[in-house]
Amino acid sequence: MSQWSQVQQLEIKFLEQVDQFYDDNFPMEIRHLLAQWIESQDWEAASNNEAMATILLQNLLIQVDEQLDRVSQEKNLLLIHNLKRIRKLLQGKYHGNPMHIAVIISNCLREERRILAAASMPVQGPLEKSLQNSVVSERQRNVEHKVSAIKNSAQMTDQDVKYLEDLQEEFDFRYKTIQSLEQSDKNSALIKQEMLALQAMLNTLDYKRKEVLSKIGRVIHEIDTLMSNMLTEELLDWKRRQQIACIGGPLHGGLDQLQNCFTLLAESLFQVRRQLEKLDELLTRLTYDGDPIPLQRPQLLEKVNFLLYNLFRNSFVVERQPCMPTHPQRPMVLKTLIQFTVKLRLLIKLPELNYQIRVKATIDKNVSTVSNRRFVLCGTHVKAMNMDESANGSLSVEFRHLQPKEMKSSAGSKGNEGSHMVTEELHSISFETQVCLYGLTINLETSSLPVVMISNVSQLPNAWASIIWYNLSTNDPQNLSFFNNPPAATLSQLLEVLSWQFSSYVGRGLNSEQLNMLAEKLMGQQVSYNDYQLSWAKFCKEHLPGKSFTFWVWLEAILDLIKKHILPLWIDGYVMGFVSKEKERILLKDKTPGTFLLRFSESNLGGITFTWVDQLENGDVTFHSVEPYNKGRLSALPFADILRDYKVIMADNVPENPLKYLYPDIPKDKAFGKHYSCQPNEVSRPSDGGGKGYVPSVFIPVSKILNDSTDPHSPSDLLPMSPSVYAVLREHLSPTVIETALSSPYSTD
Repeated sequence: MSQWSQVQQLEIKFLEQVDQFYDDNFPMEIRHLLAQWIESQDWEAASNNEAMATILLQNLLIQVDEQLDRVSQEKNLLLIHNLKRIRKLLQGKYHGNPMHIAVIISNCLREERRILAAASMPVQGPLEKSLQNSVVSERQRNVEHKVSAIKNSAQMTDQDVKYLEDLQEEFDFRYKTIQSLEQSDKNSALIKQEMLALQAMLNTLDYKRKEVLSKIGRVIHEIDTLMSNMLTEELLDWKRRQQIACIGGPLHGGLDQLQNCFTLLAESLFQVRRQLEKLDELLTRLTYDGDPIPLQRPQLLEKVNFLLYNLFRNSFVVERQPCMPTHPQRPMVLKTLIQFTVKLRLLIKLPELNYQIRVKATIDKNVSTVSNRRFVLCGTHVKAMNMDESANGSLSVEFRHLQPKEMKSSAGSKGNEGSHMVTEELHSISFETQVCLYGLTINLETSSLPVVMISNVSQLPNAWASIIWYNLSTNDPQNLSFFNNPPAATLSQLLEVLSWQFSSYVGRGLNSEQLNMLAEKLMGQQVSYNDYQLSWAKFCKEHLPGKSFTFWVWLEAILDLIKKHILPLWIDGYVMGFVSKEKERILLKDKTPGTFLLRFSESNLGGITFTWVDQLENGDVTFHSVEPYNKGRLSALPFADILRDYKVIMADNVPENPLKYLYPDIPKDKAFGKHYSCQPNEVSRPSDGGGKGYVPSVFIPVSKILNDSTDPHSPSDLLPMSPSVYAVLREHLSPTVIETALSSPYSTD
């Protein structure tokens, strides 16, 4: 079943998450129509390879054309229209930047895998539950309702101001008419009656002026209350969701809704401002003792301007945090002299501002960092915000060609030495601009979340650990001295984030049993881990007991192993992975001989091993664990082929494959058959001429077990066999079994 087919079977709450990240950048129609083709391409590799991305974009357009031909024959007018529009959009948007669509599609596929993994988990973690709080959803609806009501109130007040203006014009006309009469005429009874009518009109004008000012005051108060409470909370919640999404959590949404609220409030405030200007204009034409306009208007105008300043300042946000395109799953870790991207948005979307706001990017501006290292940004660091580059027409700007460069220190100091210290230094990228609109000049400034600057890719794992710990532990967007005294983290929340690392990076999160094993590794065996606090040092700086590496380095090596060598097996759920040696024996002891499971090595970085259960002649149960395979060996042989071809030579020298059933009872070929490479070819006999003079050879994974010992000899890796020796083995092996492999002596790991 394709990944997209699995997505379509999800519950509605998960489908809503999927819906959030499909837009005109990568329309869902294309994802649906080309599901299998899209999933068969390596978009992640293309996101770092322009030539490959160009080819994939061309092939994508060809696939769209083929779909167009198909639907044209079916005369599906709506689909024909949509596909033509989408093809034109893709061609125009990505022709000059094909790597961008590769990044987008890669991210979409990864998010789908994360959501599928989350849907398969029995319960949500504490962080994810807090992000999906029903109270938050209710507040979002309340904000949208109140903003709509405020907009309606402002528009109704417009009508009141227009009525007041018409009434004053009538009063002005009638008053000037009387003033133009001769003095003798003014004493007539008719004129006296008219003067009484004008006095009544003036009273009405006074009442209406007070009424309009009162309504304007109520609108301003409602906006002030909304901004101070619910809207501020909504914005803070979005920023917190962004933090969590950056470290692998659920995709954050809601920015478009916030933009709608900010824009409507800005429009309402400018509308109120125009109403106050109209009242000032009416004041110049008519005033009187006790006139409420000169008494109330200045304070109201001052409040409106104050609210506009605050609204604009809060609306300037970092929509997408700094990230190197080469490491899309590791945002906020930046390498010197490597380009990174960052996107900003002004949540107040007004046509008058299109291409009028120029944003400047700087690093560590007016910020005291714990580092002696100083950096400058190279590349295009000033750009104009516009509505044309974003698919949803938002007022935004994306910096795509910024590069951090370290400045040479005049004192000759390079700052804190050692990768651990460097990866704990936090820096800030700031953005500043100025909005000039309707006589207002507003200076805006915002900053990214703290970033870690590295100079070597080997520092990336520890730098990413710092980003995880920071964004898990604090809502503060600018605590650059955080690692001077890093707080402990709640173990239950940390385990949830660790599961996210697997769901976001390798497509399948961790279940409760796997997380319990990680908890034991961090804290030892405990009755409950819910209330335990884990220190930063124990997570990332202190070596595991008896080992030469930290917990995080061990876990990061496993992520790398899965990503590069066993990804399909991991996604299918066939790698138990995180299980202790003691637990695996409990699981296997009552199983059929030949039952095996796959687990990650606890003593070798980036290693995977398999253990199977066997039964001795006396009925005793015995267990065998093969020496862990690391990335060097797995680069030579696919792991599924190793499981297929693995042989053990017993004391009678008869080689056999001891691996029969994947735990608990899945036939090995049923579990891994679809991941086997092509069947091994027959080995040709050397020709009379000897070809190039070499005797053909093959490699097979063979280990030897002696009857009097469970400890195997340690044969040399990848021993070549001559055809004559190979022919002897062939008497005992299937013709389709033997292929290239690695010798795998047993280990106590």
